[in-house]
Amino acid sequence: MRVLPLLALSTALTLAIPAAAQTDPQHLSDMVRTLASPEFGGRAPGTPGEKTTIDWLVQQFKTLGLEPGASDGRWVQQVPLIHTRITGGTISAGDMPLVQGTDVAMTTVRDNPHIAIKDAPMVFVGYGVSAPEAKWDDFKGVDVRGKVAVFLVNDPDFVAKPGEDAAGRFGGKRMTYYGRWTYKYEEAARRGAVAALIVHDTDAAGYPWSTANASNGENYDIVRGADDQRVPLQGWLAHDAADRLFAAAGLDLAKLRVAARSASFRPVEMKPRFSADLAVTAERIESANVLAKIPGTKRPDETVMFGAHWDAYGEGPPDASGKTLRPGANDDALGTAGVLELARLFKAAPKPERTLVFALWTGEERGLLGSEYYAAHPIYPLAKTAANLTLDILQTAGPAKDVTLVGAGNSSLDTLLASAARAQGRTITPETASERGLFYRADHFSVVRHGVPSMILMALGGAPDLKTGGLSAGQKWLDAYMACYHKTCDTWSADWNLSGAAQDVDLFFTMGKQLSKAGVWPTWSAGSEFLALRNRSAGERR
Repeated sequence: MRVLPLLALSTALTLAIPAAAQTDPQHLSDMVRTLASPEFGGRAPGTPGEKTTIDWLVQQFKTLGLEPGASDGRWVQQVPLIHTRITGGTISAGDMPLVQGTDVAMTTVRDNPHIAIKDAPMVFVGYGVSAPEAKWDDFKGVDVRGKVAVFLVNDPDFVAKPGEDAAGRFGGKRMTYYGRWTYKYEEAARRGAVAALIVHDTDAAGYPWSTANASNGENYDIVRGADDQRVPLQGWLAHDAADRLFAAAGLDLAKLRVAARSASFRPVEMKPRFSADLAVTAERIESANVLAKIPGTKRPDETVMFGAHWDAYGEGPPDASGKTLRPGANDDALGTAGVLELARLFKAAPKPERTLVFALWTGEERGLLGSEYYAAHPIYPLAKTAANLTLDILQTAGPAKDVTLVGAGNSSLDTLLASAARAQGRTITPETASERGLFYRADHFSVVRHGVPSMILMALGGAPDLKTGGLSAGQKWLDAYMACYHKTCDTWSADWNLSGAAQDVDLFFTMGKQLSKAGVWPTWSAGSEFLALRNRSAGERR
């Protein structure tokens, strides 16, 4: 096991931490049992389950004695969303039909009842990365307007060999934002493509085809202006279907994968023309973020934010046993319960010098939408948000000897976490699955993109070293959980041992106590891509 060395502690960040547990595992269990119950309908935005969820969360904050955290004394920030579903039609590349759910997993976030693409040229753009700071451009000036852009998932150096141009250029196995599907769709839209297809590879994506295909043609997005539209049709191309498609184009995908790891790579036109004739249902819905606060006594205009997402996947197609409800017990009812526990603990503690904000987001499972909307319409100035601490999937197998750090080395928050963990007798283990890009896949990233130092505790970063059973038991737990990731079997269980999850919530309680003090400003590490963003607002912090 690799243990992350403790960073040098500055005087401002030195902690004196009691090791006693604060979070009540039974509280966590009871709240998850409620949130994952059938009455909450899988907590999908825009469904009756959302209203049930929002009402329940607001009542919890009221009972705890917190104040409304949204604008004008309200508990919720309205988030206008578009909800779409492809209901039928055909997709093809030349003479090759592409079957929805088998060969492709396509969605749209455009408010259009009909998608009609006729014989659009297809172009393979490698990894689709345009990164001047890394001296890398996969497009080389090739115009993809009106075309279908076909991407590889992850970064150019994910499988690069020593000596190849891409080797070490983007962080090796550790995924950067350029490797995320969100970036590739955004890049396709910026360049005027009519569709974007990402070749699915389980290792490079970090999840199997069943996860990429979990949307069943359904998608959500925030309502956007005319100057911020997404690509009309987007989705995944299954690995086997990609092999057949490239072969039909007279191309060797295996060789192109190697070529795409060269800085001299140029986009490759593909012979088959892409067509899609699809019916779409689209509706505008009002979803909501739930926000509560404990006002600061000395610097109420400065904030520390704790977050999790309340949404899950709701009802879906029947699984092998006929179940349709995807209750999202761990993902992320448990994180939501953790934020409510933090609210309880801080309400019982001495009043903070800074305002503490407890945010429960909508639409995370659909692309971090609630937190993205908040970041675009912040209620508390992001320049004066000292940090965001996010909970999203915690382990349920008991106390651990370590805590997995996702995004190790990003900021001075690592130091705070290491100190809090040490007080619990735990060590820090950097994530072992950095290729999954977990740091870019949760709600904290919405404010990271605006420069706010942030941290996520997420059990998917690697197997926990459990006090009972060690790493092998931790891996067994992780494998079992991943088998239920985003599926009907992510349910509450009376057999859970949430003492380990409670430890993790306690870590954020300890860190939050320090961050709530005036004058403590976490910083991004030198060389971080987010440092310049934060520095732009330095004059607004005192």
